Amino acid sequence: MRVVVQRSLSSSVSVEGKVVGKIDSGLVLLVGFKNGDTEKEVEALAKKVLNLRIFDDENGVMNKSILEVGGEILSISQFTLYGNTKKGNRPSYIDAMKGEEANPLYELFNQKLRVSVPVSCGVFGADMKVSITNDGPITILLESEENHV
Repeated sequence: MRVVVQRSLSSSVSVEGKVVGKIDSGLVLLVGFKNGDTEKEVEALAKKVLNLRIFDDENGVMNKSILEVGGEILSISQFTLYGNTKKGNRPSYIDAMKGEEANPLYELFNQKLRVSVPVSCGVFGADMKVSITNDGPITILLESEENHV
């Protein structure tokens, strides 16, 4: 499982010209699953996202989590996070989990986040247009494999 975390001042996601998710200050998450991912990875990365200290404290030091600043999350499913370009220029998505398996894990991930903070989402599998005002810019890559969590 991979999650690209971006600190955001405001963000939204649209499908077919209609806004389906929007947040003010908080985090934008681009979420991808690989073959073999389970609820274990979902649990670990949800906890990591909620406790990631990338918001400024009163001294301007990144020392606060989204839990402490009262932010929101915009969660976007993105299978292309597992695009492999080691052979040629056209990405292979063979490592990306199929939608029918990934969607329940994505929903579970968002459910775990919603216990603590407001979460808006895109539409799983849809052609989405995402508008992100990245704050900082702060962008962090989280991975569930090889002790990256």
